[in-house]
Amino acid sequence: MDNLCCFRSVYSQVVGGRSSCSSGKGRSHQGPVKYGFSLVKGKANHPMEDFHVAKFVHSQGHELGLFAIYDGHLGDSVPAYLQKHLFLNILKDEEFWTDPNRSISKAYERTDQAILSHSPDLGRGGSTAVTAILIDGHKLWIANVGDSRAVLSRRGQAVQMSIDHEPNTERGSIEDRGGFVSNMPGDVARVNGQLAVSRAFGDKNLKTHLRSDPDVQSSDVGSETDVLILASDGLWKKDKRPA
Repeated sequence: MDNLCCFRSVYSQVVGGRSSCSSGKGRSHQGPVKYGFSLVKGKANHPMEDFHVAKFVHSQGHELGLFAIYDGHLGDSVPAYLQKHLFLNILKDEEFWTDPNRSISKAYERTDQAILSHSPDLGRGGSTAVTAILIDGHKLWIANVGDSRAVLSRRGQAVQMSIDHEPNTERGSIEDRGGFVSNMPGDVARVNGQLAVSRAFGDKNLKTHLRSDPDVQSSDVGSETDVLILASDGLWKKDKRPA
């Protein structure tokens, strides 16, 4: 296992204070794990709305690899907030070291509540998220909200580590919350005819019909692990349309 984490967003260019370059790389200080990332401007005619995290940190005697893609829509305020706060909220939860699954889930929903409480400042937009936490190079925790994906290669075989949260697959939950799913306008299923994902951070105007709880999966990492790829839907979906 020489390389574990790769990140790609094809919807944006990294500019300004968000990053000084559109690509980069790094590595663990305690093991063979390396990472790289690349952000590329897509065809959308609005400013960049994607943010990422890629770094190793030390906490309570452990090395943690923190990696994420935040794919924003209707502005960049929500993904920017996630970049600054989501991992902090996960790691400060007292249950993280004993029950990472529960800790990650609580932090996702707690962070969404904070975003909604700051909606006058953060605007009406939202964001998907896919996050990965690598603990001491051996244990991997993946969580996602929306349609950004994590795919793990193990002995050359692709294993999807996230679940796409799309309106057609979660129609029941949306309708139970008083919303509806429509393919109008266009041919993409959308919540209330507006949003092409069924779970997201933010989106205050649609929040009563959306969820923000993540799907969480874990995996052991060893010599059979080739690479982990995190990417927004711009990479995975050839017929990508703005959320």
